[in-house]
Amino acid sequence: MNLEEIRAERRKWLGWKNIAPLIEAIDALEEPRVERVSYGETVTAELEAGYEAEHGARIEAVARGLMPWRKGPFRLGKLLIDSEWRSQIKYALLEPHLDLEGKRVGDIGCNNGYYLYRMLEQKPAKLVGFDPSALYYSQFRFLQRFFQAPIDYELLGVEHLPAYEEPFDVLFCLGVLYHRSDPIATLKALHRGLVKGGELFLDTFMIEGEQEVCLTPAGRYSKIPNIYFIPTVPALRNWCHRAGFDEVEVLAVKPTDTTEQRKTSWIETQSLEEFLDPEDPTRTVEGYPAPVRVYIRAKKS
Repeated sequence: MNLEEIRAERRKWLGWKNIAPLIEAIDALEEPRVERVSYGETVTAELEAGYEAEHGARIEAVARGLMPWRKGPFRLGKLLIDSEWRSQIKYALLEPHLDLEGKRVGDIGCNNGYYLYRMLEQKPAKLVGFDPSALYYSQFRFLQRFFQAPIDYELLGVEHLPAYEEPFDVLFCLGVLYHRSDPIATLKALHRGLVKGGELFLDTFMIEGEQEVCLTPAGRYSKIPNIYFIPTVPALRNWCHRAGFDEVEVLAVKPTDTTEQRKTSWIETQSLEEFLDPEDPTRTVEGYPAPVRVYIRAKKS
């Protein structure tokens, strides 16, 4: 199938029995009356007082129907969507390295679009989110009722980047690589999705060590079933070079902790605290090293 055929097939996902009622509830919301929006640490829409008094309970009901909220936070009037991840921590780490003004920017695995909203302050020429999740698309659709931001959302994955209409100046791939069973193929797709001189910002799980090796969990890692490879930094560099990237710069190495990822009333599932050995938080419940992330910038020459 070509890209348009894939798009058409994926739009059908919005008719699934678990998704269609969510879309209907979103679209049935009274047209929001928004006084102002801001794209700081908490992405915020200030609502007219009368509108919020009349429709606030319904807005919250629709938002809670879209759970779990993994990325955020967002505030709609008085309603705070306190997501599992305090995503402002990751963005604050990356922001000093970003130069997005006037550029075409893509976020691969964009979830509900939190990072794309944050990027608006840098005035990129184009913002496109890619995520093959009907639920996360539904969250974005809900948010867009209030923000109406110039962001495109594609129900596509990283594998569709090489066929995308135009390459990007900057790509983000945050918390995706360890979910891919062929990380080098994923990096090659990202490389092909960039213009010459383009930049990739990526974060992924890592293990300590100077050898060019990786951890391959036997089953779950930190209770997550689809974690395939967790490399050392030298191994990750090799993956990037094999994919065609010439420059690979480590921006930061950061353990994941419960100030960044934790259970809230907006997920109703377990979170990091339950994923770690209660007697030794430096290990996962499976006995592997606890999650540590490496953040890199890779350039295509």
